[in-house]
Amino acid sequence: MAKLKITWKKSTIGCSKDQKQTIQALGLRKLYSSVVKEDNPCIRGMIFKVKHLVEVEEVN
Repeated sequence: MAKLKITWKKSTIGCSKDQKQTIQALGLRKLYSSVVKEDNPCIRGMIFKVKHLVEVEEVN
């Protein structure tokens, strides 16, 4: 199964509370940190919600 590398690129200052919580739920703790997650509809939905704050790439 494909995996996604999610990198937090932009600060959440001025963002809504639910977007900040989504960043936390993805496991991102500090700006410019990265996590690798399984590619599934749940994770895709979370990424879509904060797509302006993160960078996503596929990893094998």
